[in-house]
Amino acid sequence: MTSFPDPGRATAVPARGSEVLNVALVVPLQGPAGIFGPSCETCATLAAEEVNAAGGVLGRELNLVPVDGGAPPAVVAAELDALVSAGAVDAVTGWHISAVREAVAPRIRGRVPYAYTALYEGGEQRPGLFLTGETPDLQLGPSLSWFAEAAGVRRWTIVGDDYVWPRRSAQVAAEHLRRIGGTVCDKMYVPLGTEDFSRVLRRVEASGCDAVLMLLIGNDAVEFNRAFCALGLDREILRFSSLIEENVLLASGPENTRGLLTSAGYFEDLATASGLDFAAAHAHRFGPDAPVLNSLGESCYEGVRLLTELMRRAGSPEVPAMTAVAEGLAYESPRGTVEVHGRHLRQQVFLAVADGVAWDVVQQL
Repeated sequence: MTSFPDPGRATAVPARGSEVLNVALVVPLQGPAGIFGPSCETCATLAAEEVNAAGGVLGRELNLVPVDGGAPPAVVAAELDALVSAGAVDAVTGWHISAVREAVAPRIRGRVPYAYTALYEGGEQRPGLFLTGETPDLQLGPSLSWFAEAAGVRRWTIVGDDYVWPRRSAQVAAEHLRRIGGTVCDKMYVPLGTEDFSRVLRRVEASGCDAVLMLLIGNDAVEFNRAFCALGLDREILRFSSLIEENVLLASGPENTRGLLTSAGYFEDLATASGLDFAAAHAHRFGPDAPVLNSLGESCYEGVRLLTELMRRAGSPEVPAMTAVAEGLAYESPRGTVEVHGRHLRQQVFLAVADGVAWDVVQQL
């Protein structure tokens, strides 16, 4: 099993030898997104172990090299640049925020394949990048349309962390709302790591919105949920986030999730054959006290699988060969049948409503 470092410690030393294929696994081990780290670690480890049990990749053993994606973006980028330049890693994958990807991609410069697994704002076309996460055209737009058609919700206030994903997603949301006759009543951004949302919530209450679009990460979303419900705003105003999962529900507490919805390509409680098989394998490998399954953790499983499928199809771990065979690649995953188009993974997306600290999947979008 891959050994993951504590936050602040040096990255594990990659294995050496032509029989080993080293993949940097970049997941947050600190900061607001650190709440997601354990789920990401176990899911990626499960994928690597399954790959190795099936003979590895092109005759080589797959080895995960942990990198703390919760460190400042420039620090993460410098660490990965050093690993790639030294020939210590053959590929990069993992869930981390878009600010980290924006720093990492120019430093890697397509020298090794980079499977970015987070849902993100869309539009990424840099060489060597393959993207497994949900994009606004599959996730955010259809969700806003569902709110308008099924619930009559057209007046939104947007609250986001202040970096690229929330700002670009808010722009996409505003454009979509204009097309369907909706309105952005107010829009505000807070620094990553915000704990006091009192000023923000006063503006939410004064905005006259029907719902809040939460573009907040990890612990920021937890603090927002607690403060939102402490003021009783959940009695009149719905909340929707395209990035909220089981860890955030657990940390928010069941009393703070009424009227909270999300959408994603995977949920632990999604009753599909592929999803149930994945949950059973995860439980068997890591036991009853394992980190919860969620879309973010599963995305790291997806990143390892996508790299593996591309390398096997190309017969090579090199970026040009993998890019040449990527279009139309399809395989079965916990998300069902997924297919690569434009180096993005096309997939089903589902809408879910919080039921205490679990998600009740109500509709495919």
